[in-house]
Amino acid sequence: MTWASKSVSHTINRTGLFLKKQLWIWPILAVVILSVVFFFVRNAIESTIKGNVGSGLQTMVELESEMLQKWFAVQESTAVSLANDSQVRQVAAVLLETGQDQDVQDVGGASDQHRQLAKELGAALSAHHYVGYLLVDKNKRIRSSSHASLIGQSGIVEYDRFLDRALEGDSFVSTPFPSVVMMKSSDGQTRIGVPTMYVCAPVRDASFQVIGVLALQIPPEREFTRILQLGRVGASGEAYAFDSNGVMISNSRFDEDLVLLGLLPDRADSRSMLQLMVRDPGDDMTTGFRPGVRRSQLPLTKMAAAAIDGQPGLDVDGYRDYRGVPVIGAWTWLPKYQIGVVMEVDTAQAFRPLVILQRAFLTIYTLLTLCAIAIFAFTIIVARLQHQAREAVIEAQQLGQYTLEKKLGEGGMGIVYRGHHSMLRRPTAIKLLHGDSINETSIGRFEREVQITCQLNHPNTIAIYDYGRTPEGVFYYAMEYLDGIDLQQLVNQYGPQPESRVIHILTQICGSLFEAHSNGLVHRDIKPANVMLNRRGCEPDIVKVLDFGLVKAIDQNDQEKPTGRGMLTGTPLYMSPESIQAPMTVDASTDIYAVGAIGYFLLTGHPVFDAAGIAELCQKHIEEVPVPPSERAKIDISAQLEDAIMSCLEKARSKRPQTARDLALQISRCKAAGTWTVQDGDRWWGRHERGAKGPSISESPSGSLSGFGIMATMDQTIDITTNDESSSGDMTTP
Repeated sequence: MTWASKSVSHTINRTGLFLKKQLWIWPILAVVILSVVFFFVRNAIESTIKGNVGSGLQTMVELESEMLQKWFAVQESTAVSLANDSQVRQVAAVLLETGQDQDVQDVGGASDQHRQLAKELGAALSAHHYVGYLLVDKNKRIRSSSHASLIGQSGIVEYDRFLDRALEGDSFVSTPFPSVVMMKSSDGQTRIGVPTMYVCAPVRDASFQVIGVLALQIPPEREFTRILQLGRVGASGEAYAFDSNGVMISNSRFDEDLVLLGLLPDRADSRSMLQLMVRDPGDDMTTGFRPGVRRSQLPLTKMAAAAIDGQPGLDVDGYRDYRGVPVIGAWTWLPKYQIGVVMEVDTAQAFRPLVILQRAFLTIYTLLTLCAIAIFAFTIIVARLQHQAREAVIEAQQLGQYTLEKKLGEGGMGIVYRGHHSMLRRPTAIKLLHGDSINETSIGRFEREVQITCQLNHPNTIAIYDYGRTPEGVFYYAMEYLDGIDLQQLVNQYGPQPESRVIHILTQICGSLFEAHSNGLVHRDIKPANVMLNRRGCEPDIVKVLDFGLVKAIDQNDQEKPTGRGMLTGTPLYMSPESIQAPMTVDASTDIYAVGAIGYFLLTGHPVFDAAGIAELCQKHIEEVPVPPSERAKIDISAQLEDAIMSCLEKARSKRPQTARDLALQISRCKAAGTWTVQDGDRWWGRHERGAKGPSISESPSGSLSGFGIMATMDQTIDITTNDESSSGDMTTP
């Protein structure tokens, strides 16, 4: 064993000497090491990108299909309502009975019944933006219509599918199809073949038997296509719909490019709706490729074939779209309407980080291969830079007058340390901007958070002490150090809180928010994790509102906005309906909704709504009426407090308390208001203070920093672009 040990030691020494002399070996070793690193890094990044993008695509498709089905349901409900209107049924019955005895020419003539039906339907057509109607008998003969040329006609193939469904007793919305009469197109020209669609409902007699069909004409470009256009993401992401024949029934975002590719006729009114077949040309037509057969002879794209077979799916490995461009996508099929809905993004955009990584490694390989001496010099330079970086880290322990003591947490944009002022010796939380995150956007957001918070001096708002930048370029600011517990931890660890304490907490939150709202600021991310409960100056249960990083100025007309236009920002469990439907219209009532949700959480130990996913959760915030806290948790609370909380959770902003102070006054009228005393607080903190001192200022239980990272669970902040102009192409969804 002694001989073996000496032999191994001798071999290592000889190898070291050889490597020192033969410097050309180092580039080869570097290539080998980089190849191994690249292999694992590339696989990890590719797997992460596919997972994130796939999840985002699936969510977008679910949202698009849900929105379409909601829209279809609304249209069908409207048609059924009109078809069952007593006046409409009375006039329709006369027309349908008359039509059985009269000649076609007589039925097609102008009559009082036709005019009466048009009058009865006129208000509804105008209110719901319908552009025409049909009244059809059981033989599918048109007995009345807003288009005079259709009256008396039958056997129109384009109408058969939706008329058959209605005659069987179902209300139904047809897919878009070319009109068979002269109509005005979106460009104002009158012609045949303009895309149109109908919603129809059966007309019944007094014995509830189907005697005809009322069909209302819908312009698809008004709402149908707009719903699908919401799925535009980045430079290439698009959502569109197609029918069972593989024909696109909505407009592509690439219509102009499709004209240049020859897939659409070169006319000013060329649109992909009803003119483009979702078929695979065999290669990328944007690079000059042209198929050798007619488009009708090409196979359906992989996505379209699977969807038409009724197989919803997701493909993040890539396939060719109708242009032959490699894309990834998610799709679903709506069997009732025989419509496929797909969300696709060009592979080049989705995997751009991977391409950049490949190019970076290829550049390094080339440099290593061509110039060993240069690589060696580069290695020396890197070593010096690393040494300087280590020295900079040591120097960073002293930021001006502040000494860093302990790291409290770290997020995507920065780090928070506990420290103290060298002269004042006051405990301080110091927030540093990551060196890797320094750019104009991150610095602007960092400075904006400081400037906004500094405008607020309410005792229940966290205080900023200082802001600065070190000579090494590290941005930081110092704020008061809090060693209490946030409301999320409070409920998680100690369960629902008594009514008197909830009133005490909510009143302080309202005070902080009233000052912010009075300064024209909306917090936009009020949630339990952003409200700290502390023991300050021997006073128990002092509330501090944190994290103004997502705050929005109400009069942000000339200011640079911190988030892009149309961006959905906040925490799903506490987001108001308007912040989901129209993020740019949020105001003070959005924060008041969140305060009500916090009160609900404190009383019951549960959020207002439970859901399996963010799409379902958002839908509940928009539509569902919450269960009162007393029923949800089976607890006895005062009617005044319950009414106050439920009024905050109203869907309509006008029904909520108009200001945070109004809410505070409403809460103060509760019988339990003021019954949570200093003695009560002292007793609670005396029993729980050690367990309550968990993560401190701005540090979440997961170890990340509130406001630093955009996280993807329902109780954390989300930031989803809904407008393609502001999208970065990253479709990671919560």
